[in-house]
Amino acid sequence: MSLNVIKKVIDLGDGRTIEIETGKLAKQADGSVVIKMGDTMLLATVVSSPEAKEGVDFLPLSVDYQEKYAATGRIPGGFLRREARLSDYEVLISRLVDRALRPLFPEDYHADTQVMISLISADKDIMPDALAGLAASAALSVSDIPFNGPISEVRVAKIDGQLVINPTLSQLENATLEFIVAGSEHDINMVEGESKEIQEAELVEAIKFAHTAIKLQCLAQKELTIEVGKTEKRVYSHEHSNEDLKKAIYAATYDQVYAIASAASAKEERSAKFKEVRDAYIETLGEIDDITKGLAKKYYHDVEYDAIRNLVLDEGKRLDGRTTTQIRPIWSEVGYLPSAHGSAIFTRGETQSLTTVTLGAKDDEQMIDGAFINGYQKFLLHYNFPGFSTGEVRPNRGAGRREIGHGNLAMRSLKQVLPSEDENPYTIRVVSDILESNGSSSMATVCAGTLALMDAGVKIKEPVSGIAMGLITNEMGTKYAILSDILGDEDHLGDMDFKVTGTKNGIVAVQMDLKINGLSYEVLTNALNQAKDGRLHILGEMAKTITEARADYKPHAPRIVTIKIDKEFIGAVIGPGGKIIQEMQRETGATISIEEKDNQGIVQVFADNKASIDAALGRIRAIASKPEVGEIYEGKVKSIMPFGAFVEIMPGKDGLLHISEIDHRRIETMDGIFQIGDEVRVKLLDVDKQGKLKLSRKVLLPKPEPKQNN
Repeated sequence: MSLNVIKKVIDLGDGRTIEIETGKLAKQADGSVVIKMGDTMLLATVVSSPEAKEGVDFLPLSVDYQEKYAATGRIPGGFLRREARLSDYEVLISRLVDRALRPLFPEDYHADTQVMISLISADKDIMPDALAGLAASAALSVSDIPFNGPISEVRVAKIDGQLVINPTLSQLENATLEFIVAGSEHDINMVEGESKEIQEAELVEAIKFAHTAIKLQCLAQKELTIEVGKTEKRVYSHEHSNEDLKKAIYAATYDQVYAIASAASAKEERSAKFKEVRDAYIETLGEIDDITKGLAKKYYHDVEYDAIRNLVLDEGKRLDGRTTTQIRPIWSEVGYLPSAHGSAIFTRGETQSLTTVTLGAKDDEQMIDGAFINGYQKFLLHYNFPGFSTGEVRPNRGAGRREIGHGNLAMRSLKQVLPSEDENPYTIRVVSDILESNGSSSMATVCAGTLALMDAGVKIKEPVSGIAMGLITNEMGTKYAILSDILGDEDHLGDMDFKVTGTKNGIVAVQMDLKINGLSYEVLTNALNQAKDGRLHILGEMAKTITEARADYKPHAPRIVTIKIDKEFIGAVIGPGGKIIQEMQRETGATISIEEKDNQGIVQVFADNKASIDAALGRIRAIASKPEVGEIYEGKVKSIMPFGAFVEIMPGKDGLLHISEIDHRRIETMDGIFQIGDEVRVKLLDVDKQGKLKLSRKVLLPKPEPKQNN
C-alpha cells in the first residue's frame, strides 16, 4: 500500500519547529493530522455528517481532547486501569479549542460535527494544550468541511521580561503572564489566561506578539490545504428560508420590540412581553406547518437581535436602562453562614453567588492523576449553576463543561493573591453556588470568593474583583459600543464576552470570546480601560463590607501547627507500616502529615481544638527530640543488669543508669532495686562518642546529712 504523506514545517524562529503531517493515520476521517513538536505528538481528527438533522438550527459541534496514558509511559490509576471520562484539565483544553473553532463555521451549517484530539506521545517539558487548536484547525483544513479558517492557538508568556511563544513547562515557573491566544490570519477571537497584576497595555502587547505567531501557523495550513487538494469544500443546504415571511415579521414587530427594549423593564417582564408579541404574530398566520412556524420564530429572534443592538448603538441605552459604562447595584455580606469557616453573599443586579470557604489539612489536597499533569493541588474552587438560578427546571447531573470552565477562571483569579505556603498551611476549598443569574456569574464568584476568603481569615495579598464586558457593532464595523457589566441577553446578542479580573494594582486573569471578525486593537484597548474603571468601582463596593482579612480564623475553624524535625526522625514518627503515626492520630484526635523538604521533616498537626494539637505535638517532640546533657527525664526501666539498669528516657532512646548512680548509699546488688516498667526520674550526665547515654538518679536526690561524732 502506498501512502501519500504530506508534511509542513513551521519554524518558531528560535530553533524549535512544529511539524504537521497528514495522509498516514486515520484516513477514513474527513480530515486527520498529526502535530509534532519535540517528542510531543497530537492526533486530530474531524468528521461531519453529510446532512443536518431535521429541525436543527444550530451547529452540533463536539470537541474532545484526551490524553493517552501510554503517551507518557504510565498506566492509569483506578480500578479499571484505562482512560475514563475526561478530567477537568482535558475538559478545559477541549473548551479552549471549541471556543476558537465555533465562531468560524458558517452560520447556516448545522451538520453534526465531531473534533477529537488525542495526545499520543508526550515530551515532559512541551505542553500539548498550546498545540491542540492548531491540530484541530489543520484537520479541518485537510477536509472538505466548510470552515472559515484556518485558526491557531499559541501560549504567550513573559519570562524574565521577554515574551515567549509556547514556552516549556519549566520556563512557566517564572512567568509573570501566561495566556492562550487563538485567532485567524486576520483577527483574534479567543484569549484566556492569568497574570501577576499586569497593566492593560502589557496585555495588549502580549496578544499582538501571539498574533504574529498565529499568522505564520495559519499560512502553513493554507499551503497544506492546497497541497492536499481540499480548497473546494462540500456543498450543503441546511436551512429553509422564506424572505417574504422575514420581511413581514420585521415590518409587523420591529417597532413593538424596540419599544419593549426601550422600557427598561426587569428580565422576566421583558421576556414575557417579547414572547407575547411573537405569539400574537404567529397567531395571525393561521394554520401553518412546522417549518413555517420554526422560520417565524427564527426571524422574530432576528428582529429582537436587531432592535436591541440598534437601541444601544443609536441611543446608548440598554435593556435595563443603564448607560454603557454603568454597573448594576451591588450589595454584599460576609459571615452569613455561622458554621462555615468563611462565607459571603455577593449580589450584582440579578446575579447572586453564595460562596463558602473551607480550611482543610494536607490530606485534603486534591490528587491530580493525568497523563501529562499529575501531582497535588491545595487550592480548589468549585462553581455550581443549578437550574433554579435562572428559573428553569433542569436535572442536577453534576458539573458540566460550563461549570468547570467558569470555576477555572475564578480559580485562576483568586490563586494570584493567596498567601505563600509558609504563610498559609491550609488546603483551601472555595465553593460558589449561583442562586440567581443574569450576566456573568463567574465574575460574581470572583468577588464573593474574595469576600469569603477574607471572612475566613485567609491573608490574601489584595482583594480581587471581576467584570464582564460586551461589544455591539454595526454591520460595517464603523460604529461600536462597549458595554460594562453585561446582562445575559447582552451576552447572547452581543459580539463579545470579555471577562477581566484584577486587583487595584492590575489584571490577574482574562477570558475573551469574540463572535465577530475584525476587533481592532484600539477597541480592545478601550474595552480594557473601561473594564478597569468598572473593576475599581466594584472593589469600592466590596470594601463597604470588608476591607481586609480578619485578624484570626473563626473560633470553630481548625488549626494547623507546623514544626520541623531532623530528617533522621521521619521514619521514627511514622513507624513501621505507619503504626506510630496512626496510633498518635487515633489517640489524640489530630490529623498529622509529614513530608521531607529541604533535607528536613515538615510536620503538620491539624485539629479543631488545642488539646488535641498539644497532645500530638508532645508525642512527636518526644520521638524526634535529641537527648540533651543536663536535662531531667521521666524514664522507664526497660531492662536490669548486674551493673545497673537501662532506662528509656525517650521513645527508642535508652541510657545506662549505673548501679553507682542509683543512690548516694552504696548498693551491692541490683536485686530488688527496680522492676521492669518502673518509672524513674533521671538526669542525663553525658553522651559519649558512640552515642551512649550516661544517666544518674542520685544527683536528683538530697544528699544525706553527714554523721555527727559524739
